Amino acid sequence: MPLDAELGKKMLQLITSRYDDRHWRKKIEKTLSLTQSGVADPIQQQIFMYLKINLKAYKSRRADPDSWIIGGYATKEVIDRAKFQPHLVGPSVTKDDVAFLGTDPGDDVTEAWWDEMLVQWFEVPEEEKPEQGEEPASESDSADPKEKTTKA
Repeated sequence: MPLDAELGKKMLQLITSRYDDRHWRKKIEKTLSLTQSGVADPIQQQIFMYLKINLKAYKSRRADPDSWIIGGYATKEVIDRAKFQPHLVGPSVTKDDVAFLGTDPGDDVTEAWWDEMLVQWFEVPEEEKPEQGEEPASESDSADPKEKTTKA
């Protein structure tokens, strides 16, 4: 199941408040590399995509893969732009929607929380695919021979 509104908010707070902490930079980069479908709330999804796109640094096309600008003035500028000009994030985003950006999510957001958040991000899509795949497969296994014999 994608992140609910509360987990999504904490994840966005983590990205926008702990970017100067070396310990969290790689985790933030990993989070930014994930797909937007892991965030359920449409406003938070727009904020996530804004951060993902605007924190992207384009390096040489030949040698270096592109990466994210995590830490320093550029990151602060991207976050401040979102807070003070929410229309840049999306047309339906208001100042209230982005007011929490840049505030620390609290002491309960640890490495263990981050690992659980990643599991939550991907958990349901992985579970649904085998269930959907198994059900039709078991039905089709029993139905295919009958269909083939009735068609022939």
